[in-house]
Amino acid sequence: MGRILAVDDELDMLTLLKMMVEGYTDHQVSITNNPMEASELLDKEQFDLVLTDLKMPGMDGMELLEAAKKKDEDLLVMVITAYGSLESAEEAMAKGAFDFITKPFRKEQILLAIDKAMRWREMVRQNKELKKRLEATTP
Repeated sequence: MGRILAVDDELDMLTLLKMMVEGYTDHQVSITNNPMEASELLDKEQFDLVLTDLKMPGMDGMELLEAAKKKDEDLLVMVITAYGSLESAEEAMAKGAFDFITKPFRKEQILLAIDKAMRWREMVRQNKELKKRLEATTP
């Protein structure tokens, strides 16, 4: 089971996302429509994945992406936006986003993207664990 933080200024979108993910996966989803609160939550709690809208008042998704990666470079961040462009997708990926999804998205599309992200997160975690074990046994 993974922990996901979803951030979007549209409460309807957050509610729908939470219902979809928790209804079809075993992941737990925390939601907030305030990107500043999301930044505070990242300080207090451990998440495996952040889903963030691109355009939000106060702090946009790119700023939240950068803040999240500063707190935990392994934290996966997916940017979701209705204002998708090649330039914004390239910028998000260059700043460390795991994926870039445009709205409206299909349920299967978001669930597949989340599954891919969670598998990646687990693979990275296992890789680090194996490296630690190897270093501990190597003189």
